[in-house]
Amino acid sequence: MRVERVVVDTNVLISAALRPKGPPRAVIDTIRTANGVLLFSNESFHELQSRLLRAKFDRYVGQEGRVLYLVQIKAVSEWVSITGAKLGCRDPDADKILETALMGDADCLVTGDRDLLEMSPFSGIPIVNPVAFLELHSPA
Repeated sequence: MRVERVVVDTNVLISAALRPKGPPRAVIDTIRTANGVLLFSNESFHELQSRLLRAKFDRYVGQEGRVLYLVQIKAVSEWVSITGAKLGCRDPDADKILETALMGDADCLVTGDRDLLEMSPFSGIPIVNPVAFLELHSPA
């Protein structure tokens, strides 16, 4: 599996922001070191931003650190347009993640969301959890 164009779900991105070690952060580091592209739609980035800036995360990382993380993620990402299509996920809110992957011609979607994981592959796009992604991309 290539690492070139990847959609990383909000839950994984939040975990990566809050914990500097662990599989979610390693996913982001792997994409970056492989010169991969993180794919977002305005809708998926807004979801990340609105959730990550909630006060409940202050005890893990200060707001300034989370804002910096968002700026850094935004700077190395590519944006695609989506229409809000209903794609059949049990969690209709997750359809924006699927559509971002489709419209961005993603090589992979990384998530911890069972509703999305059960849909793998979706239109030829593998949907994997962070550990599986890292196993597929670890040096031989």
